[in-house]
Amino acid sequence: MVLCASSAYDRKFYLSEKFAGLPQAIRDELQIMCVMYTEEVGGEIRLEFNEQGELLFEVSCDEGDLLFDEIGSVLKIKDMQLKKKELLESVEMYYKVFFLKQDASSLLDEE
Repeated sequence: MVLCASSAYDRKFYLSEKFAGLPQAIRDELQIMCVMYTEEVGGEIRLEFNEQGELLFEVSCDEGDLLFDEIGSVLKIKDMQLKKKELLESVEMYYKVFFLKQDASSLLDEE
């Protein structure tokens, strides 16, 4: 399930309507994070959940896009995962509780 996406090609950001319940500050932070990625690296980025509720970064670029920075992409994602760790973990927990119907207290015990 896609949480959000950003594209350098059409300069658009998308946040799934299913996540309208997220606080505005978190939605804004996700938008800033994704748009900054595409501005710096190019291509497209999607944040999506796998079946276990883990948040994954999926990156793509148009064939022949010579401006896309593959090495920069890997480095930027690692940097975002480190600097935005708390944000990303809270979004994962939101998904697990509200979409996968997992018990919030048991999720907190895992940490």
